[in-house]
Amino acid sequence: MKQVLIPTDFSKNAWNALMYSVRLFEDVPCNFFILHVAQLRDSPVESMSFSIPIAKARVHPKEKMNELMKDTALLATNDHHYFSSSLQYGNFIDAIRKEVVEKKIDLVVMGTKGKKALQRPIIGSNTADVITKVRCNVLAVPEKASFTPPLEMAFPTDFNIFYNYRILETLSEWLRTHKSHLRVMHVLRSNGGLTSLQEENKAYLKDYLEETFPEYYSFHTTGKKKITKAIQLFVEAKKIDMVIMVAKNLNFIQQLLFDSTVEKVSFSTTVPFLVLHE
Repeated sequence: MKQVLIPTDFSKNAWNALMYSVRLFEDVPCNFFILHVAQLRDSPVESMSFSIPIAKARVHPKEKMNELMKDTALLATNDHHYFSSSLQYGNFIDAIRKEVVEKKIDLVVMGTKGKKALQRPIIGSNTADVITKVRCNVLAVPEKASFTPPLEMAFPTDFNIFYNYRILETLSEWLRTHKSHLRVMHVLRSNGGLTSLQEENKAYLKDYLEETFPEYYSFHTTGKKKITKAIQLFVEAKKIDMVIMVAKNLNFIQQLLFDSTVEKVSFSTTVPFLVLHE
């Protein structure tokens, strides 16, 4: 049984992430845990300490969660899909960590902000914090992403890190579940070649994929472009449905997700990002 955590702020992009995850695992037994982390001022204890004018009263998070769960019940098409909700107060990351540990979460699914500005970051601060501060796999789903089976997965890498068993096993699980083709992509640097360490890591990854999925992987090398531009062109050319990265590979994570804008990486508005942790 897969354990999936879906944080929500009751926004449109959070709802899209929820719908996407249900479709993504429609044939997989899953426990979906829907979490809202509210500010302390919304807690029952805090609300008793002062009065809020009726004109300014807001809908309580508990009421919003109840409505969300009613809508969520309509999504269920698999008898082995189970939905539960949790409302917590305080620090967002602390709440996520708590849920991940207590519920043995396999994947955190988050909707990315739907701001229209081209200069905005690809992912919001909450998603960035979860990727960097919580040791759990994260799937970031853009608001404009409509569900498409992830038959084509891009795996950009510089081969600077060793792919341990947990990373490879997670890759294998995704390939098996969705019958995906994994396209391992490397961007040539200015010196043009790989170091001995990079060659070893590449060979190890290739040997593993050849042994486990001989017909469902391929290696690609692109010209000496900026990483963001190279991945953008690759996603368009290969009609990629999902981009996978390893959290430990800080170079790619930093350049593609944290330092880039929607204007530079336009596919980020429609293509989900899966970030794997060791």
